[in-house]
Amino acid sequence: MSVLIETSLGDMVFDLHTDVCPNACTNFLKLCKIKYYNNCIFHSVEKDFIAQTGDPTGTGQGGESIFAKVHGPERRYFEDEIHEEIKHKNIGTLAYVNKGPNTNASQFYITLRSDIDFLDGKYTIFGEIAEGEEVLDRINASYCDKANRPYRNIRIKHTHILDDPFPDILSIQEPASPPPARDERPEADDEIVEGDDMTIAEAERATKAAEAKSRAVVLEMIGDIPDAEMKPPENVLFVCKLNPITQDPDLDIIFGRFGPCTSNIIRDKKTGDSLNYAFIEFETQEAAEVAYEKMNNVIIDDRRIKVDFSQSAYKQW
Repeated sequence: MSVLIETSLGDMVFDLHTDVCPNACTNFLKLCKIKYYNNCIFHSVEKDFIAQTGDPTGTGQGGESIFAKVHGPERRYFEDEIHEEIKHKNIGTLAYVNKGPNTNASQFYITLRSDIDFLDGKYTIFGEIAEGEEVLDRINASYCDKANRPYRNIRIKHTHILDDPFPDILSIQEPASPPPARDERPEADDEIVEGDDMTIAEAERATKAAEAKSRAVVLEMIGDIPDAEMKPPENVLFVCKLNPITQDPDLDIIFGRFGPCTSNIIRDKKTGDSLNYAFIEFETQEAAEVAYEKMNNVIIDDRRIKVDFSQSAYKQW
């Protein structure tokens, strides 16, 4: 009466309370058998409290019981099996998420600390961890956003039934494992699993993008920028490593062959001397793209310049 849950952060084995919670355990075991939980993410991790998963949509709003697959959508939920003697006493307690009495489906949670007694009597507890508490420690240590979703997806890779005392449900066949649904977030095991289709560099870029978004939101809150979603204009190029003798008219002529543009060399406010970089604004994004391709690393006035797309959003502000 045990199940091994293989996750991005390691394996856990759970013993199920099959004697006192037969419906809850049947539901869990048969969903495991049809690979329903494979590739589900932990969509909510509340530190030192609970980690929730079991929703194939990854939103916390989906999921259905095995009985719905047998008897139709009207059986999406099944009844509670709550017993006073089974409590949220130990770390690794396994229980179903519900939206009120008798609304158990596929979603479940695992407790991340002991003695959460205020949950007792409200949720169907159907198992407890037997091996793999260190995996719960790793889940508990994950960095999460304001909605408690980990910045790196923690995913159920596979579920393996070690012992099932219940007969198979008629017409339920064991399918192939569903493919993982990728999103913008890196995976928790990208750095340790070979052959993953997201590289370490891609995972790092995704993390940096999330961090940059957080900083932008803070800047918007304190009034430094008007909108956290604002982006630099795509028709403006940044040019650096200019020779101090290079003037705006020179750049207008050089870059003007790609389309109408306006050059603005940045100068010291007191001396008026060139700071050796400039912004070139084109009328169209297409002209800026061609100029970038043709002018990067070109020599102007004995200096090899660098050209890139502008990262400044000052014109929107």
